[in-house]
Amino acid sequence: MAAGKDGSVWFGTTRGAIRFKDGVWRYRQGRRWLPNDDVRGIAVEENGNAWFATAGGVGCIALEPMTLAEKASRYEKEMDLIKRTPFGYTSEVGLKRPGDKSEILYSDSDNDGLWTAMYGAGECFAYGATKDPGAKVRATQAFEALRFLQKVTQTGDIRPPKGYVARTILPGDGPDPNVGRIEGDIEHREKQDVLWKVYEPRWPKSGDGKWYWKSDTSSDELDGHYFFYPAYYDYVAETEEEKERVREVVRDLTDHLVDHEFNLVDHDGTPTRWAIYNPDSLNQDVHWWAERGLKSLSMLSYLAAAEHVTGDPKYGVASRELIDKHHFHTNAMIYKIHFGPGSGNQSDDEMAFMCYYNLVKYTKDPELRRRIMYSFYSAYLNEEPEMNPLFNFMYAAFGRDASVKNPWGEFTIRPSENCLEDAVETLKDFPLDRVDWGHRNSHRLDLVRLPRQQASEPYEPPRHNRGHRVNGKVLPVSERYFNHWNTDPWALDYGSDGTILGSGAVFLLPYYLGLCHGLIED
Repeated sequence: MAAGKDGSVWFGTTRGAIRFKDGVWRYRQGRRWLPNDDVRGIAVEENGNAWFATAGGVGCIALEPMTLAEKASRYEKEMDLIKRTPFGYTSEVGLKRPGDKSEILYSDSDNDGLWTAMYGAGECFAYGATKDPGAKVRATQAFEALRFLQKVTQTGDIRPPKGYVARTILPGDGPDPNVGRIEGDIEHREKQDVLWKVYEPRWPKSGDGKWYWKSDTSSDELDGHYFFYPAYYDYVAETEEEKERVREVVRDLTDHLVDHEFNLVDHDGTPTRWAIYNPDSLNQDVHWWAERGLKSLSMLSYLAAAEHVTGDPKYGVASRELIDKHHFHTNAMIYKIHFGPGSGNQSDDEMAFMCYYNLVKYTKDPELRRRIMYSFYSAYLNEEPEMNPLFNFMYAAFGRDASVKNPWGEFTIRPSENCLEDAVETLKDFPLDRVDWGHRNSHRLDLVRLPRQQASEPYEPPRHNRGHRVNGKVLPVSERYFNHWNTDPWALDYGSDGTILGSGAVFLLPYYLGLCHGLIED
């Protein structure tokens, strides 16, 4: 044990170090913080820096005061390390040696479109808030990358209907990603997912032979594309030429969905596995009942964004048809099947909040907006214990003066008093190091386990490695690791070995969104 002059007290254990200061406990375990978890000696400098003698050598946890803007600048500089292809697709990347960023291993991701869109949206909000020319350059690069995912599909012998967007791309002079693929798809359908598509080629080639593009694009990707485009249109596209390029992409994609009964249809003439939004499937097919809320919310948000960007009222007409004939507005009142905080599919939360944000921002239907605001509020309350700055800022952007009327009266649905405080606390707590070092917390006695009823999915067996602090909040971000906001924040253990470098977009998007909406100051 060692005490610092700043009032902090450090405790060394065989499973990491513990810091106590101003009534707050912090757990520092794993290679993010220490050379080895077996702490054998501690010394604290006058400036508060703590030195640790461990079984794996000597390490230091230093205090470096900085603003959130300075922190954002650190992440921005590292983003260039993880951009893939000349278009700059962003996801996580591999490291040849744990923690060593000198040699990067690039690979594609099924969600390159989604992650690039979320990174790009952050740069749109950055330009909207700061008018930094660099932010415009980065946002424009993201737009061109996403636009190419649509254009590349229309260049080869194998083409899906116009407007279709690919998941990602690979160099055409590299190994053929189709080789051996069909056998894996057959096994996946037989053993894991009876609705999985088995077809060839999953990776068609562009007309110029330069790229393979991945098909079977998911709803996750569309949520990202539609979240990005109106932000780029509003905050970054300044000339008529720039705006028309956005209109074209949005118009083609939305017309594709409307013309194909609200499905994304692949080059084989059938809908992709997950981008199904048609009313018959959502309202009548037993396989889609769990997706009904999110898919209805997504489609209504797509149509609102399309009407805003293109100015074409036909998308509002299509939205009204889905509401009047197929009850999409009612479906969207419960965006996912869950049983309280921590339950349900955590990835659905990220997608839903992007769709909520766009729908309440862009819909021209005031009654729909009032309904969706209450659904948004319910979702926000469910997510509140996660201290997620993206979710908190998204709701606070529209909910600070919100209320709901029902047969029993009118009630406020403002965000909680600690909404912004929790969001900023998480941004402050973000480690500068985005390497995926593992964390272990399930052995701790100061954590509360989630009950069986709050499993990720109702059919899952009981698990003892999901829980929260005694204040009901999830673990601080400095005591866990995640690449994106779709990771389960209720998990207590994160098994990683330091060979992945995550994107700083998980910080940049909420930070710049909050800045753009005046929820935080630079």
